[in-house]
Amino acid sequence: MTDQTLHKRLIEALLFAAAEPLAVDELQARLPEGTSAEALLAELAADYAERGVNLVAVAGRWQFRTAADLGPLMRLSIELKRKLSRAALETLAIIAYHQPATRAEIEEVRGVSVSKGTLDLLLEIGWIKPRGHRDAPGKPTLWVTTEAFLEHFGLAALDDLPGMSELRASGLLDNKGPMAAMPVLAGGGQPDEASDNDELVEDQEPDDVHGLSAGGEAA
Repeated sequence: MTDQTLHKRLIEALLFAAAEPLAVDELQARLPEGTSAEALLAELAADYAERGVNLVAVAGRWQFRTAADLGPLMRLSIELKRKLSRAALETLAIIAYHQPATRAEIEEVRGVSVSKGTLDLLLEIGWIKPRGHRDAPGKPTLWVTTEAFLEHFGLAALDDLPGMSELRASGLLDNKGPMAAMPVLAGGGQPDEASDNDELVEDQEPDDVHGLSAGGEAA
């Protein structure tokens, strides 16, 4: 067995055993000097490209996931007692596409007020986080998405967010109302002509766990 094969097997074993995705530098630290973790990852990804499990980069980290085309055959339908409201979904979409964004900027795009509960809920889920303050009167908090957001929606980076044409083609973006220029991650439609009183809607149908049709489940 060559050193190259041994090192590739080591990375494969580390990724398989890890409970969370691993960064390149974490893998590089386990390899001898002069061995490229990036090159080995590329080889492994190619090896698994046509398998039932793929090696993919998610939020800058590497992880084995079931192949995207097998997702519908393996996905479990989990009934959720609560579902994210349209207000929360629209707020998340605005932050994703316009980050960093303040609460006032989110309200300007949506055309209605954003309750503190909406941001608190997204913060609790772990999909957004505060990142500093805008240099403006009142020093409003700036909101950005997290690595957990990228992982949940199967995105390697924010650059992989669907474009406007893709969203319109899939029916997730309406051409009318104040949200016309703002993609919506899921739920579609226009914002309610009301404030965000209920951030969670009870007794809804089961949520699509991946929203943006993320590619595959974590292995």
